[in-house]
Amino acid sequence: MNLYMIVTILFFILSLAGLWGIFEKADEKGWKILIPFYNWYIWLRIIKKPLWWYIFLLVPFINVFVILLMIVEILKCFKKYGLLAQALGVLFPFFYLPYLGFSPKEQYADPTKQPPVIKSATREWVDAIIFAVIAASIIRIFLIEAYTIPTSSMEKTLLVGDYLFVSKVSYGPKVPNTPLSFPFVHHTLPLTENSKSYLEWIELPYYRFPGMAKIKNMDVVVFNYPDGDTLSSKLQSNVSYYQLVRQFGRDAVWNNREYFGEIIARPVDKRENFIKRCIGIAGDTIRIVDRTVYINGKPEQNPGKRQYKYIVKTNGSPINKMNFEKLDITENISTDNNGSYELTLSDEAIGKLRQYSNIISIEPVVAPKNNRDPNIFPFDSLYPWNVDNFGPLWIPKQGVTIPINMENICFYKRIIGVFEGNNLQIRDGKIFINGKESTEYTFKMNYYWMMGDNRHNSADSRYWGFVPQDHVVGKAVFVWLSLDPNRSIFDGKIRWSKLLRIVN
Repeated sequence: MNLYMIVTILFFILSLAGLWGIFEKADEKGWKILIPFYNWYIWLRIIKKPLWWYIFLLVPFINVFVILLMIVEILKCFKKYGLLAQALGVLFPFFYLPYLGFSPKEQYADPTKQPPVIKSATREWVDAIIFAVIAASIIRIFLIEAYTIPTSSMEKTLLVGDYLFVSKVSYGPKVPNTPLSFPFVHHTLPLTENSKSYLEWIELPYYRFPGMAKIKNMDVVVFNYPDGDTLSSKLQSNVSYYQLVRQFGRDAVWNNREYFGEIIARPVDKRENFIKRCIGIAGDTIRIVDRTVYINGKPEQNPGKRQYKYIVKTNGSPINKMNFEKLDITENISTDNNGSYELTLSDEAIGKLRQYSNIISIEPVVAPKNNRDPNIFPFDSLYPWNVDNFGPLWIPKQGVTIPINMENICFYKRIIGVFEGNNLQIRDGKIFINGKESTEYTFKMNYYWMMGDNRHNSADSRYWGFVPQDHVVGKAVFVWLSLDPNRSIFDGKIRWSKLLRIVN
């Protein structure tokens, strides 16, 4: 049992003990607080609230918000009307409820027999704002959150300017690592460049509540950027800090503040949110051969709309710009002015383009085998891989033990040393974990392999490796609005045909 579970159980027991004493003061048997579901009924009766509240107590995560309201109502029964007292009760019920339940100074008063409390207009507004912030925060953290697509890495499945909902309950919501943070802001305060939106006074260990399902192959997943633990304050997550170090050297990155700014660190939950398709789950073996992705030896079955780069040759006559719009070709349109184009195309666009009379050929752009790209994981000359020819690579699975050696440690050193918190050192051709020479390793978490559907324009696992289980945020489920960033409101900015669609 981890520390988080121990602390949670302790706080839960203290809160129950406090409610036991409160029940007794309200002329109810204290032991009734120990009976699941029935205890809520008694609680509602004590605070004199309608029984239809009980319905919301049965809805997961919404019930958290209702229980907080019930705590506030309990405080009112002890004439605690002040904003500070109510805030303390909501934030620290494991201390405040036992105080009310067992302090002889605190006496229960039937809420129907108390005089009405008149609040000022300011207090009414403050209460309303606090209520809204708490409600929205609970929904955002535990149920569903809104996101915007900023880049084209998932075209044509998800478009730049899509507004979508991401389900936290699908895989189980995470407890925030940094719970003390500015509401509705991710990692940086508004109107500032690098001011943290969170405090690190309290850092909670990773814990995920049970979800409705497990991550499956081809799910579209939102996750915290694995390389985002360290970054340049000027370049942010647009360029991986580790890529910068490989390219320029650590000393240059740390000392050239004019170009790179400060080097900063972020906890897991405050790292940039990325969205990709989960190509491989823990235990799978991934391989890419001439662009085709193989999962455990079989070609991927992809429900999304993949895009790749192609060389399109014409008979010399240009392709009309209006046809690019008709074919939904939106990026990386380049030509040599001799009737040859480099275009990023979906299978659907290729089929339509072949019907044009001036098209001579459409040839895929494929990085040849053994043509090593130094920016491709695992960044080791032993593995001459690139975006189109990659692997085979096994994805680590929780509880599985593998042999480790100088040939394969490049795949797993970041997992062992960073994601799973060990002290990893390599000395004289030997691997030491937490001071002991090691020839094998057992993984503590599951890992995933994420790729964008826009295969030649996606910063994904090919560039930075595995996504740990504790970085997973949720599942993309529904696009409710789609706005074209290149158009005005009077010129087709709203993509009406792309509204209200399921993400698959």
